Amino acid sequence: MANLQGWHLIILLVIILLLFGAAKLPALAKSMGQSARAFKGEIRAMKDEDGVADAASGTPTVTTGITSTLAGSGSTESARPTA
Repeated sequence: MANLQGWHLIILLVIILLLFGAAKLPALAKSMGQSARAFKGEIRAMKDEDGVADAASGTPTVTTGITSTLAGSGSTESARPTA
């Protein structure tokens, strides 16, 4: 979708309007919203199940963005593994 400009979107909207008709567009939008909401709910449920399964199996969780305070300097920096 590189170089998609405003007039491209207008053409797409006109084509969608011609295909589905003005009467069906609200129902189509409602259906798409319900589908997106159900998809987000399923993704959230899968993440919750993974978290419960990891905690039950004793698998350590990996965290990122750990910061450490340098002794005496009071500044923080990201902890990075060294090679």
